[in-house]
Amino acid sequence: MSQRIQRVNELIRREVGNIVQRDYEWHGILVTISGVEITQDLKEGKVWTSVLGGSSDPVIKKLNKDHGAIQSKVMKRVVLKSTPVLRFVCDTSAERGVDMVNLLDEVDKIPKAPVEESESE
Repeated sequence: MSQRIQRVNELIRREVGNIVQRDYEWHGILVTISGVEITQDLKEGKVWTSVLGGSSDPVIKKLNKDHGAIQSKVMKRVVLKSTPVLRFVCDTSAERGVDMVNLLDEVDKIPKAPVEESESE
């Protein structure tokens, strides 16, 4: 991935994140924009969205329904030749991370069997 595309991805991630935090009310659900992947031709982009504390389906549907308004706001701040069509997708990596930490905590609670020392001859 080129340096330019990486900079565009980061700029769009920040702007979409600001818009989602400022313009949307999620009532007890934490919604963050974890990443953006814009195609090389700058025509399309995936917006990876993490949802904690609730179902991701209504959040993703709402953001995809409003993608035109979000794109418009982003492009007022990030000037590009063409405006990429943004598609919001669920990023479950944060949820998987929380699940993994919980599993590790459960493993720590399991009583450990005593280690038998072998006799040396």
